[in-house]
Amino acid sequence: MTIAGTTTGDRLVDRVLRGDHAAVARMLSRVESGTDGVHLQLARLYDSGRRAHVVGVTGASGSGKSSLVAALAQTYRRRDRTVGVLAVDPSSPFSGGSVLGDRIRMGDLAGDGGVFIRSMATRGALGGLARTTVDAVTVLEAAGKDVVIVETVGVGQDEVDIAGASHTTVLVSVPGLGDAVQAIKAGIMEIADIHVVNKADREGADAVVAELREMLRHARYRRPADWRIPIQTTVAITGDGVDEFADAIEAHREWLSESDALARRERDMAASRLRNIVTGLVLEKLDDPATGDPFEKLVDRVARRQIDPFTAANQLLERTLS
Repeated sequence: MTIAGTTTGDRLVDRVLRGDHAAVARMLSRVESGTDGVHLQLARLYDSGRRAHVVGVTGASGSGKSSLVAALAQTYRRRDRTVGVLAVDPSSPFSGGSVLGDRIRMGDLAGDGGVFIRSMATRGALGGLARTTVDAVTVLEAAGKDVVIVETVGVGQDEVDIAGASHTTVLVSVPGLGDAVQAIKAGIMEIADIHVVNKADREGADAVVAELREMLRHARYRRPADWRIPIQTTVAITGDGVDEFADAIEAHREWLSESDALARRERDMAASRLRNIVTGLVLEKLDDPATGDPFEKLVDRVARRQIDPFTAANQLLERTLS
């Protein structure tokens, strides 16, 4: 029976709830491919009430994020925490859960039943960060992972989107690329709860730390007065500073839990998710063959300037909601 018919889907959900990694991999494949009825299974997983601390790790390519995520996952395992890792890659295809191992030094994590690793493609998702990534977080939470780490490979919109999907957002910089300054100029800096300067054994690391500290001191955007954004230095490939990095994440988790900030953050995450789902449903409607003809006709009329795009969009929205 298909997943839409409940029997197969319910059995799969039960296996996910037991933490079966093979079932988790199958469920994620169904989530990514949009298998009929998968939202019913996601609803059951969501209703399990299980929650993980979601850590978003972002920054420019070349900053060593993947190695840092691997080292962080190893640190969590030494602390008896179970970990899910989702690497959101704008170019690589969705795969069977092992591609990330080819990209980063997973070392002792290979074969560790306390870690699940998956590489996901955005596939042109609106906003950069794959909508299915948030659904994948739900699957990993339901499977009992204590921490879910979401790594974005791209820059720009991905970095902004990750803040709406994470409890703790980490922005990784590295000396020598100038990316810290560029990210800050692009308005990315305000999303970070923690800054990490990776490859801190390189020349110029101290200068990057000093620059970040100075920019944080003069930041005009609003931050919680009682959370002081730390700047951690790491060398991911040797593990230097990674324990302290994990401690900083834990400190942020505790700060969230001990204040009303956790409720605010989770409401923001829920709002972001709901907007993305609604947007996706509307776009799916527009791609439906039953709606496609009016859509294409309106596109032609807008192109010929027979109607303005705002009126056309409202007409499509009214048709979609009717």
